[in-house]
Amino acid sequence: MSERLVVIGADAAGMSAASQARRMAGPRELEIVVFERGGFTSYSACGIPYWVGGLVPERDALIARTADEHRARDIDLRLHTEVIEIDVAGRRVRVRDLGSGAESWTGYDKLVIATGARPIRPELPGIDAAGVHGVQTLDDGQALIDTLDATEGKRAVVVGAGYIGVEMSEALINRGYEVTVLDRGVEPMSTLDPDMGALVRTAMCGLGIEIVGGAEVTEIRTDDSGRVRAVATAEGEYPADVVVLGIGVRPETALARAAGLPLGEYSGLLTDLSMRVHGHENIWAGGDCVEVLDLVSGRLRHIALGTHANKHGQIIGANIGGGYATFPGVVGTAVSKVCDLEVARTGLREKDAHAAGLQYVTVTIESTSRAGYYPEPAPMTVKMLAERRTGRLLGTQIVGREGAGKRVDIAAVALTARMTVEQMTALDLGYAPPFSPVWDPVLVAARKAVSAVQRRG
Repeated sequence: MSERLVVIGADAAGMSAASQARRMAGPRELEIVVFERGGFTSYSACGIPYWVGGLVPERDALIARTADEHRARDIDLRLHTEVIEIDVAGRRVRVRDLGSGAESWTGYDKLVIATGARPIRPELPGIDAAGVHGVQTLDDGQALIDTLDATEGKRAVVVGAGYIGVEMSEALINRGYEVTVLDRGVEPMSTLDPDMGALVRTAMCGLGIEIVGGAEVTEIRTDDSGRVRAVATAEGEYPADVVVLGIGVRPETALARAAGLPLGEYSGLLTDLSMRVHGHENIWAGGDCVEVLDLVSGRLRHIALGTHANKHGQIIGANIGGGYATFPGVVGTAVSKVCDLEVARTGLREKDAHAAGLQYVTVTIESTSRAGYYPEPAPMTVKMLAERRTGRLLGTQIVGREGAGKRVDIAAVALTARMTVEQMTALDLGYAPPFSPVWDPVLVAARKAVSAVQRRG
């Protein structure tokens, strides 16, 4: 008799888990049912800003595998169907068909929770007004595009200057909007230290984006029809024909909380190395709804990235399908861009290291993407943190032009291997004048960090 696997959520983690489980277990061994409240599956949420901005010509380019393709692989995928309750003791879920409103129960032998994350919507007057958008799903992206196409005015306010806020501000500039970014931080990109965030601010201002730091939004103001007309802060009012929320995301774990499943400090589900939910042998979770181990600080974090979600799904599917796989943790690597400025980070920021009780040194160097004598060398700034006594690499941030961003992968590998900055200086990296100076910028920073560690004893 076959078992039934129920998966809640049909994007990266959920469909990776379902697909991997199907590859490892035949239809006679495992029935797979996937519930998805939206209308799309297996898509790149990271690509939405580029679709909104016109760099990606059509929505379907972001879809890696359609619902029909999944169904052809013996996966019972049900779109526009929302799971509204998990009965852990009864091993069943209650679902609602969003078209008809009909509700029913579906039993499971094994359950995967891949509910993702939701955009943060602060409880402010007017936050639900017409013209105010969060951007997390393809449906969200389509709704924003529809608003932009129908709006006569060309004034946009982006609330928040993290990855989403920065990328969406560029997308709106590309669509001909005047863009103001309101952020609580002094500098944009709080995932960087403020001195590196200042470099991002300079680039954004160069695009014509107005950035207001230290701005606490107090109200979304509307006109007589209930449509957004301005965003208010304690210091002033900023006219807006459309508002995009780029404040960040939180784990979507309301279902899990109601079911009594264990949640962490950031409200993400807690799992073991196999992605099995703590204390529940037949329930797994992955993607943006879980917390993961930071291999540098040793603490749990919530990091919403498609790279992790796909890995989680592969691991869950392997374990459910009879194999064995684990997810050891992350080092916090991320990369983005503003126009031609590339922004990357991995490991700890200064405040992260301080919070973890680590003593550290920092160094910052200026270099170029290729040999100085080769045509068009692009500038970059590299900041590196190392543990004071041991010299262990703690984190790296890179801001620069072409060729800067992906250099962060060197540091990501070094962090995973727990290398010291001195060990990094001996790395045998590729060299040719079109690609790098003789000493790669990351290794220049490592050399300087070695000297800083030695000076500080």
